[in-house]
Amino acid sequence: MTPSKLGLFHLNAALYLLAMVVACVCVVGGVMSWQRYQERADERVEQERYGDVLKAARTEAEAFVNIDYRSAEESIDRVADGATGDFAKQYRSESTSVVELVKENESVMTGEILWAGVVDVDQDSATVLVATSGTVANVQTDNRATVRNFRLQLELQRVKGRWLTSDLQFVG
Repeated sequence: MTPSKLGLFHLNAALYLLAMVVACVCVVGGVMSWQRYQERADERVEQERYGDVLKAARTEAEAFVNIDYRSAEESIDRVADGATGDFAKQYRSESTSVVELVKENESVMTGEILWAGVVDVDQDSATVLVATSGTVANVQTDNRATVRNFRLQLELQRVKGRWLTSDLQFVG
């Protein structure tokens, strides 16, 4: 091999090696970019799940703490609409007596959500704590508004794409 051919061979080998290194860097960079894209997509899904769970829990708790004897059936139906499982069965089975009691006592309960927080969540279940502030007025309070603040724990289940309350308990 002549010196010029040897130099050309080394140049070609060096260029080939450089091209292989660049190709490897591109492949590794592409894989790392795809992995980061997937991580961000997973994070977005998780954030959307938290948002959906919070919205469902707030809606259910708000329905639960806002009942008016003048529209008792509608008030009860709003809670039942966001319920599932044993909670829904129990709530619906007792709804007639609750409506009668609310009407008999001319009860008006109003409330608002002060805060809500997700305690635990996975793809099909969640636990949410909700703090409410409100009042209740009825014949027992001489129709004067009395302060009622509740702390609620809601268990939610994902049913056919909707987050529904499967249990509601008063806590601390």
